[in-house]
Amino acid sequence: MKIEHIAFWVADLELMKNFYVNYFGGKASKRYHNSAKQFSSYFIVFDEGCRLELMHKPDITDKPDNSKQYIGLTHFSVSVGSKNAVRQLTEQLKTDGYTVKSDPRTTGDGYYESVILDPEGNFVEIAE
Repeated sequence: MKIEHIAFWVADLELMKNFYVNYFGGKASKRYHNSAKQFSSYFIVFDEGCRLELMHKPDITDKPDNSKQYIGLTHFSVSVGSKNAVRQLTEQLKTDGYTVKSDPRTTGDGYYESVILDPEGNFVEIAE
């Protein structure tokens, strides 16, 4: 058994697609659009692991304030293969103006990781 994909409602579909393609090496599917439901989406496929589905509808409301914890999906983690790759990607994202919530470090449970916010405030853990 494996997790096949994780889905996000997004406000700016193209911005989010470009973020995951440009920084995490994903490949975007052709944009799907259902005009009757005013629904659009992309699947972002990676070399390994599950896919991301980025979905947009104009009537979806904002998520809770991301400065506080709330029930639901907290974050997802992307393995980049090495401590050096964690440091490099985190620094690149910081340089490009993205929020780094946690600089690279070894956590109490033994993971080497950083945590950043994607363009719409979702927590993304960048792990070794």
